[in-house]
Amino acid sequence: MSECRFLPQRIERVYTGPLPEDRGIEHRIDQVAVEEPLEIQVARPEPTAVVATAAITMRTPGHDPELAVGFLIGEGIVRSLSDVLKVETRVPRPGVQIRVVLRAGCAFDLERLRRNFDATSSCGLCGKASLQGLSMDAFAPLPQADPDARIDAARVADLPRRLREAQEVFERTGGLHAAGLFDAGGAPLVVREDVGRHNAVDKVIGACFLAGAWPLPGSILAVSGRASFELMQKAVASGIPMLAAVGAPSSLAVEVARRYGATLVGFTKANGFNIYAGGERIAVSAASPLVAALS
Repeated sequence: MSECRFLPQRIERVYTGPLPEDRGIEHRIDQVAVEEPLEIQVARPEPTAVVATAAITMRTPGHDPELAVGFLIGEGIVRSLSDVLKVETRVPRPGVQIRVVLRAGCAFDLERLRRNFDATSSCGLCGKASLQGLSMDAFAPLPQADPDARIDAARVADLPRRLREAQEVFERTGGLHAAGLFDAGGAPLVVREDVGRHNAVDKVIGACFLAGAWPLPGSILAVSGRASFELMQKAVASGIPMLAAVGAPSSLAVEVARRYGATLVGFTKANGFNIYAGGERIAVSAASPLVAALS
């Protein structure tokens, strides 16, 4: 099974400089991020074997078992390490399937899976045919912030740089999102890339789960794009108390963060960031000369 994540493509590079000699077309080879479909299946073991398709997602090949398990965690289907018996990779032609076999006593709603059948690389929610997909009742509120274990604001602001440094395929293509799990000191634990934001997060969460590290309290999830409802849901489902995004959050992401006691940070840059929820987990210097005004 190939896990090629980028491919060479012949392109024409067009230059439009101010002077005639700066204009023209250059024929060259560029590297393009690979996007291929993956079917995620969930199954019960014998003697009452049941197999259902949980999602079909467009993803960048690589770390597919992690993606499948992370997706099922975010959907509330997998809730503990003991829920998963095995993860199987199947390669029918064409396509790739990842089958996650759950323990006999682990229940899942087949009808709900059918309603949520389609996901895309841009937004998994787009494929959900029912607002029941927005239910967060399966997840418990996060523990209250420990005032003695707050994370320094400078470390939060440095997360995009650390995430960017770990983006190997982005360096070649410029076409992938990234997600990374960091410890309270800002050190990277797991970083994954994908054409889809939610896929990158699923791969991070799935990698930790398959390594026996789950749930993930005391960690920070950093993402290269915006913070959507779905990404906030995945963080809450995994017990991750803080999500830091390079881009903007959505209103529903803010609502979910506040409802479950999570910290949500957006527009994270080297010189600062916005706190939308859970600011008590972040230590900001009291010596700051800035005074905020609400209008």
